[in-house]
Amino acid sequence: MENIGRTLSFDDMIDALADVQRRKLLIALMEHNPQNDSPVAIADSDSEADAIKRLVTMNHVHLPKLADYGFIEWDSESHQVTKGPNFDEIRPLLELLDGHEDELPTDWL
Repeated sequence: MENIGRTLSFDDMIDALADVQRRKLLIALMEHNPQNDSPVAIADSDSEADAIKRLVTMNHVHLPKLADYGFIEWDSESHQVTKGPNFDEIRPLLELLDGHEDELPTDWL
C-alpha cells in the first residue's frame, strides 16, 4: 500500500477512519505526540479476552494500515506511535469528528 509521500484520496482517509480504534488513536495523536499504542488499543475493553483481541488487532491490522497511509509512524519495538508525514492531510476530518463528538453516536469515538 505504502502511501507515504503521495496525495491521499478522500476514500483513503475514510478507509483509515473506518474503525473506531483507528479513529480513537488518530484523535488522541492530535493532542498527544508520541502516543503509546497500548492504552488506546484496550482502554474500553469489557473483558480480558476482548482486551487481548483488540491488542492483537491493533498490532496486526490497525497500526500497519495507518502506518502504510503515512498517518502514523509506529515503532513496534518500543510501542511508540507518533504522527506520520501524512497526518496533516487527515487532520481536518479528525477535527470535524472531534468538534462534533457530542452530536455523534457514542460508539463513533
